[in-house]
Amino acid sequence: MQKGYFYFISDDYYQKFPNEKLMANKEMVNGEVHNRPCYYSFQDDDEKDIYWMIPVSSQTDKYLEEYNKSIERYNMCDSISFGYLKGQYNAFLLQNMCPVTQKYILNQYFYADSHNPVHIPNDLKRELNAKARKILRLAKKGKKLTFTNILKMKKELLSEL
Repeated sequence: MQKGYFYFISDDYYQKFPNEKLMANKEMVNGEVHNRPCYYSFQDDDEKDIYWMIPVSSQTDKYLEEYNKSIERYNMCDSISFGYLKGQYNAFLLQNMCPVTQKYILNQYFYADSHNPVHIPNDLKRELNAKARKILRLAKKGKKLTFTNILKMKKELLSEL
């Protein structure tokens, strides 16, 4: 796995964490392979075998409403970011981020025409990494900004290594 790229998570991961509020995995849609959601990845600062995955959604209107409410209320929003992925405007859902190990990676996301890895601009990478690290620091202090129990999940994944 490489940090800063996009991956798909296997169904085994969702079976391991059935009671977490993870975004639904869709390896198959109408009998055809249709991996989604895709996840932006970055490596954990402390545990190099752990990668943090931030799901991407094309439902920007839905998440823009949540983002704007947070901006109105708190003058900031660390749980959602927006940017372009493959030329399309998308929401990056830090509120749904989760830890993963290589064992649960199904495959990497590639451009169909060139077979190059899908990527995003460096400024968006920096924004996502900074917000995610802030969320992790706050989680360690007992503040919960994610729907999933990310520290419990990380501990379970580390116990498998």
